[in-house]
Amino acid sequence: MTTLVGLTALFAQATVPDDRAQMLRMVATMAFVGIAMYLIMYRPQQKKAREHANMLKTVKNGDRIVTSGGILGVVVGVKEKSLSIRSADTKLEVLKSSISEILEKGAAES
Repeated sequence: MTTLVGLTALFAQATVPDDRAQMLRMVATMAFVGIAMYLIMYRPQQKKAREHANMLKTVKNGDRIVTSGGILGVVVGVKEKSLSIRSADTKLEVLKSSISEILEKGAAES
């Protein structure tokens, strides 16, 4: 009978989970998921935003651009927050942030 009590106590001790180890595993898993999300989602988005901001800084007269609305035009005037573009026979003023791509760099009109 003593042996049975001793074995039961031994098995009971062996199956008791260590709360600190479980907590450490959970924190490590959460940290891993956080780092993975940063590397997969946020970092490429920040890189793309930086590239777009650099592109907007380099826009000058004579550049052919495409707006986010799909309008093709040639830059005829650059202001702080907007651009004047010529598309066909129309002159438009659009925000710099609406430029999605510079198709070709034109000659600088100084």
